[in-house]
Amino acid sequence: MPMTIGVILGNRDFFPDQLVAEARRDVLRLFAELGIHPLWLSESDTKMGAVETWADAQKCGKLFFDQRERIDGILVCLPNFGDEKGVADAIRLSELRCPVLVQACPDDLDQFGLERRRDAFCGKISVCNNLRQYGIPFSLTRDHVIPVLSDEFRADLLAFMETCRVVRGLRRARVGSVGARPNAFNTTRYSEKIFEAAGISVNTIDLSDVFGRAARIVATDARVKDKIESIRAYADSRNTPPEAMTRMAKLAIVLSDWMQQYGLAATALQCWSSMQSNYGVNVCTVMSMMSESLMPSACEVDIAGVVSMYALQLASGRPSALVDWNNNYGGDRDKCVLFHCGNWAKEFLPDIAIGTAPILGTTLGEQNTWGALMGRTPAGPLTFGRVTTDDKSGKIRAYLGEGRLTDDPLDTFGTRAVAQVPGLQRLLRYVCRNGFEHHTAINIASVANSVHEALETYLGWEVAGPAVWAADGFAGS
Repeated sequence: MPMTIGVILGNRDFFPDQLVAEARRDVLRLFAELGIHPLWLSESDTKMGAVETWADAQKCGKLFFDQRERIDGILVCLPNFGDEKGVADAIRLSELRCPVLVQACPDDLDQFGLERRRDAFCGKISVCNNLRQYGIPFSLTRDHVIPVLSDEFRADLLAFMETCRVVRGLRRARVGSVGARPNAFNTTRYSEKIFEAAGISVNTIDLSDVFGRAARIVATDARVKDKIESIRAYADSRNTPPEAMTRMAKLAIVLSDWMQQYGLAATALQCWSSMQSNYGVNVCTVMSMMSESLMPSACEVDIAGVVSMYALQLASGRPSALVDWNNNYGGDRDKCVLFHCGNWAKEFLPDIAIGTAPILGTTLGEQNTWGALMGRTPAGPLTFGRVTTDDKSGKIRAYLGEGRLTDDPLDTFGTRAVAQVPGLQRLLRYVCRNGFEHHTAINIASVANSVHEALETYLGWEVAGPAVWAADGFAGS
């Protein structure tokens, strides 16, 4: 679905009108290329469709207010110095809480005459000063002034769109908690109330209810047959017993129906040990299929973990996985093994196959663990991140970073990858020192900066990027 960006063209009447007209033309062209729908004043609404006076601000504010459900973010474009009060008043009157990107057009050294002079370099500072006075959070381009049609601004705008998607998605997220967390895993505790205050609602269902609903679905139900075919098409299942395929299919139907009933975007499940003891399969394949369909699903009832997955997914538009920071990679201080037994989306596993979970099988019976996935993630980009609720401070905290997935040799089972993260040892010290969980969300994209901006600037969470966790060293180091 195309995104809608509200656009405010700033103006000061003693600057040339053609600068505003050119900016409008360039923004329209760029938005068309990126598939963005602009919402802005027409040239018949105000002079050049720009915002300068109180009357202009009222018109713009009303337009945005009336269309507030459609607007994902606001672009403030300054072809010249602009009118800082007009810009800030328009946003205040709109009552929007969406991200705001402030862009200013550069002057040319050979065009400082009255016909082409902009002074947007200075005007941007004034606009940002007023936005801060008004309590309106905003984002900035990497360069202080930047042409609308430059590659650099295109990249800035694409990153801003990622931020917009994360903010909109998390402020109204509805997630499902399936079963109680494993008793041995205090690490996946979280505060439902802190999440609710941030707009993230948690809906619950007991595993006994899930198993009961599954038992009432007959094996000959057409939906069961269709789901089995979907599983076969999704992953290599040639060795999977038919009874396990039927159980997985019924489980998938129950979870899908429940998610639709409550409008849920993501789930976190108790994947062991009741699932194996009382139902006889691993739920990994079903969770993987949901994550691949952009309905992220986390193991061990890790609600904060699936929120982390969802944030990365919203930014990239690609599936996320929840992984363990699991093993060192020999003596390489910047590499480690990422692992789970395994439920990663197919995007991470080109060699995906359904098997059993040997570790769980040692205590639960390997015959009860069919449905676990096997596969190796190849080399590629990596964004990782983790959200947690801090009950002592009443805050939501997070860390984010980027690295690379590598093709280094790795001889083990389950879903697995080798990650290379510059400063990994400092990151792990930060994770341990600050009480983060052993799970982290990963995504095959480079979106850490845009997610960081969303969580910190617009949601008000406490976020640590590399500048913070890379500074976490031993005393005197």
